[in-house]
Amino acid sequence: MKTASGIFYAEGIRHVGVDRIIAEAQVTRATFYRHFPSKEDLVLAHVEQRDQQIRSVVTEAFRTITDPETLLIMLMAGIGEEICGSGFRGCPFINAAAEYPDPKHPVRQAVRAHRSWFRQTVRNLVVAAGCPDSEHTTAALVLLRDGAMTGGDLDDPASVRDHLTRTAHTVLEDGRRAG
Repeated sequence: MKTASGIFYAEGIRHVGVDRIIAEAQVTRATFYRHFPSKEDLVLAHVEQRDQQIRSVVTEAFRTITDPETLLIMLMAGIGEEICGSGFRGCPFINAAAEYPDPKHPVRQAVRAHRSWFRQTVRNLVVAAGCPDSEHTTAALVLLRDGAMTGGDLDDPASVRDHLTRTAHTVLEDGRRAG
């Protein structure tokens, strides 16, 4: 799983074959297929595992910090740090969605589930932070995150990180004033 996830993230999903994953993971074909009946099962597990990793990090942050605005800013700052990380190639969920355009495909549904969770998490924090137009503020922060994940791959990551954090503060300030 670790080998496949690294290759999928660095190079894309569709053009990487099972033979390469087996060779680089140094497992037998029988072992691979015992765990994953098909490449599609492996891809789905890859997306779901990444989703669980992110949810775990956010859950842990919620255990130690209770101020919703602080949590929102920390969430955006965490995204900014991810953007500046070694080997960053954009959002793994946006990348997977681009390779699986059929909305009924299980990979696309897993991406949708992650995005729904992320949007709801942001919305809950926005409401708790006292933003009257929570729908608009939430949408703006999700769009900001999506743009930063793309810009972090295409532009100067440090600059994108800095603009992400600064703009998140502005969106929250505007959200509190709305109404």
